[in-house]
Amino acid sequence: MLLPNILLTGTPGVGKTTLGKELASRSGLKYINVGDLAREGQLYDGYDEEYECPILDEDRVVDELENQMSEGGVIVDYHGCDFFPERWFHIVFVLQADNSVLYKRLETRGYNEKKLKDNIQCEIFQVLYEEALASYREEIVHQLPSNKPEDLEDNINQILKWIEQWIKDHSS
Repeated sequence: MLLPNILLTGTPGVGKTTLGKELASRSGLKYINVGDLAREGQLYDGYDEEYECPILDEDRVVDELENQMSEGGVIVDYHGCDFFPERWFHIVFVLQADNSVLYKRLETRGYNEKKLKDNIQCEIFQVLYEEALASYREEIVHQLPSNKPEDLEDNINQILKWIEQWIKDHSS
């Protein structure tokens, strides 16, 4: 059976991982957190002193994911999206959170002041939504609110319906 590939993207702290894991458990699709994948495989290209984090080696990540993506049925979770091949994804969801909600979530993670400020600005200016629109066909890019527990449930149900319909449309 043919299964779709889904990209969950958005500023750090918007709820991609929470949504992705729950979606995978309810849909049977495979969940891949690119940050975890990079950590496990040491897919890095140096260290960013300013943001206090490793720099992702995007080419190695793409190589690492290529086979799984061509098989289908994968949910990919990452805050960037412009380096993934366009052909990989059938739909892209950009999660968004109100600045006050996002600030609290990132503060809880222990982000330094610069990292906090830059991520909040990234959300204000919809940088990742714009990146998704520039990287994928507009009709497959969708925004989802991610502020409260009810949003999570609504998003899961909406995406599960989409998956079900996609499978119906693509079965012979």
